[in-house]
Amino acid sequence: MTASNVTTRYFTSYSGVRLPLKLVGELASEDMRNRNTFYRGGFDADGRLVRCEKVVYGEIEVCHEYRYHADGRLAQALIHDANGEEECLDYPA
Repeated sequence: MTASNVTTRYFTSYSGVRLPLKLVGELASEDMRNRNTFYRGGFDADGRLVRCEKVVYGEIEVCHEYRYHADGRLAQALIHDANGEEECLDYPA
């Protein structure tokens, strides 16, 4: 999450089964020192989750990247797993 227009925040988990994931249990930056597992979320200027990484012992285990239609609805979810497998889900307008 290196884009300058993306805000990074940290969470303990997520809720629900629909995409995009709903990250819950926000953590302060100073709480990250002793965490082995956490979710790192990248949010755009509109507050939408555009990237979500599950980090376990410093390694990204799963990564979701989200793109949105102009009306704010989810357009595409690109999911990368720890084995390098990639799945792309499209949500038509």
